[in-house]
Amino acid sequence: MTQTMKGAHPDPTPHTLKKRATLRLVNHPPFTAWEFFAGGGMARLGLEPAFRATFANDFDPVKAAAYRANFGGEHLSTADIHALTPADLPGRADLAWASSPCQDFSLAGARAGLGGGRSSALIGFLRLISQLGGEGRAPPVLVIENVPGLLSARGGADFAALRAALDELGYRSTPFLLDAAAFLPQSRPRVFVVASRGGPIPEPPSPPGRSVRLEAILDPAALWSPPADTARLLQLLNPLHRARLTARPCTALAYRRVRVEGGLRTQRLELRTDGLAGCLRTPAGGSSRQFVLDWDGAHARSRLLTPREGARLMGLPDSYVLPAGSTAAWRVVGDGVAVPAVAWLARFVLAPMVGRSLHRAA
Repeated sequence: MTQTMKGAHPDPTPHTLKKRATLRLVNHPPFTAWEFFAGGGMARLGLEPAFRATFANDFDPVKAAAYRANFGGEHLSTADIHALTPADLPGRADLAWASSPCQDFSLAGARAGLGGGRSSALIGFLRLISQLGGEGRAPPVLVIENVPGLLSARGGADFAALRAALDELGYRSTPFLLDAAAFLPQSRPRVFVVASRGGPIPEPPSPPGRSVRLEAILDPAALWSPPADTARLLQLLNPLHRARLTARPCTALAYRRVRVEGGLRTQRLELRTDGLAGCLRTPAGGSSRQFVLDWDGAHARSRLLTPREGARLMGLPDSYVLPAGSTAAWRVVGDGVAVPAVAWLARFVLAPMVGRSLHRAA
């Protein structure tokens, strides 16, 4: 496995990334892309302007509504991946991006692997690529994005099966392990399996270093919880995490966890005091909500992280339209891909690969 990009990007905003990417497009129009399991369109934002989306697919109604609110519905299909056929896809794309469901590969899930009910959607995607190949319309470049558990599920057997399936379709593949912390104040490791039907897969450089601080993401106008709520929350800290919080003035992000202590299941509040948020999640279960704790050296205050702050932690601009309800907003934000990570791959891996592929075809 190729592990890359341990540094960070100095500015994660899509506007800046788009401006830089435009420098690469002087001699050709944008490449075309199909976005599968599109969610709220975060991969699309990272791919633009080097790539122009001509098709998107997601059958989740909340995510599809968010996609329409931000990009329109002209190219959006809400069909199940298993119901799609080549006739549903326009022309031929230069790239197909698939952020397939991750629950069966996540350490927090049942680790069912490719045979799991949700991640079998990846099988549907590969079947569609195979059918497109039969028509001579398979994209020259694919990206499959997922949690790092994709590499280790069932002792690595599922990843080996995925690479074998890609090989049968005529693609050579390389996984890139990339943490959103290279660009944003959020720990969000993901694996990007890049597959090519011809030519080498380039190794990107390391990003130059993250300059976006957690404090810049947080909303100074957000309402803090009543002191009694904060007191109850602090009671969940074990001695180690309490010492971390009170060692010096700080702002920390925290999740509730259930740990086994002395043979008993005990709910705890666990902090990050390293300037990073923990990996954002969808609103499934009580431990999915992340808290902001502020310690001024004498007193603590707390509140829930807001959906808009979560969107910023994914690299989304404040102009991005979130669903009105908190649960729906976190469903979109917590299940997405960090925009700057996609932009980095597009700039240094995907656009050069597609450009060389088109040059050879010409």
